[in-house]
Amino acid sequence: MDRSTGRFGGMAAALVALGLAVSPASAVVILDSTWKAEGGAKGRETAGFKAHLKLAAEPQFRAVLALSTPDGAWGEASGTWIGNVEGHAWILTAAHIFELPGSTDDYVVRGPKGEIMKADRLVIHPKWNGDTETRTGFDLALIRLKKPIEGLGEPPLIHAGGSEAGKTITFVGYGNRGIGSKGEQAKFYEGSDKAAARGVVDQYVDPAGAKKKKGDLGNWMGVFLPKEDGSIENPYGGSNKPADRMVGLLGSGDSGGSAWMKVGGTWAIVGVNGNGTGHARYGDSSWMARVSPHREWIMSVFPGAQFTP
Repeated sequence: MDRSTGRFGGMAAALVALGLAVSPASAVVILDSTWKAEGGAKGRETAGFKAHLKLAAEPQFRAVLALSTPDGAWGEASGTWIGNVEGHAWILTAAHIFELPGSTDDYVVRGPKGEIMKADRLVIHPKWNGDTETRTGFDLALIRLKKPIEGLGEPPLIHAGGSEAGKTITFVGYGNRGIGSKGEQAKFYEGSDKAAARGVVDQYVDPAGAKKKKGDLGNWMGVFLPKEDGSIENPYGGSNKPADRMVGLLGSGDSGGSAWMKVGGTWAIVGVNGNGTGHARYGDSSWMARVSPHREWIMSVFPGAQFTP
C-alpha cells in the first residue's frame, strides 16, 4: 500500500496537495441535497437533519454518549461506552479533547437517562503526543467512570481485523452541524441529540513499524466529501460523487465518538473520530484512528472489552 500517493495515500501528502492543515473535526456537515430534501431551507436551517438524527438513533449506536466540560454544554465531545467491570463503566474517546496530561475532572459523561457521570481514571494512549498531524492513528483515550452504565444492553463489539479500505463506514457523535456548501454554522444546530453520517474509506494507512519514532505513525483512515454533481475531484482516487444521500463529515463535538462498520453481519466499532481539513465543506476530509491495531493496549487497560473474532 502506497503511503504517499494514490487512493490510500498518506496524510502528509494529502495535505500538501490540498493546501490545508489538520485541525480537530469541525462540523457534522451533510449534503446540501439531503438537507433540502429533509426540510432544510433559509430560516429553517435546523430542520434538514432528520435523516441523520434518525440514523444515529438506531439501536446499534446507543453506546455513543455525550461529553461535556463540567460547566460547559453537552456535545463538546463524544465517547462510546464499551462495557462495565467491577462497578465502573469504561468510555472510549479521543485523546485530543484533553490538554495533556489530562485530568479526570476535564469532562463529565451524560448517561442514557440524562444522568451526569464523573470519571475517576483517565488513560491516554502512550504514543499520543498532542500532534494531530502525525498521531491521528493514536488519538485514543479511555475514561473510567465512578459508576457502571445500565440500560444500554450488551457492550458493542470492537473490530479486531482489517478490511476497512474502500468500505462504507458510519460515524456518530454529538457535534455541531452544517451543509457542504457552507460548512459548520451555529444556525444549523439545535438540541443535544447525536447525529450520524456515512463515508467511504478512500484513505487507509497501516501502522508504521515499531521502530519509527518521528513523522506520521500511520494507523488512520479517512473519508472525503464529494459534491453531488461530481465537480470536485477526489484527490485520493475514490469516486467524485457521493456514495449515497447520507454522506457527510465529522463535527467539532463529534471528536471522540465512533465510526462503525458491519463485520460479518454485526455492527462493530472500527474507529474513533479524530480530525479533518478546512471548514468541513465540499472537498474536505475527516479522519479517524483505527481501533483494531490497538486491541492489546485497550485490553491492557480494560480487559472486559469485547472484540470481534
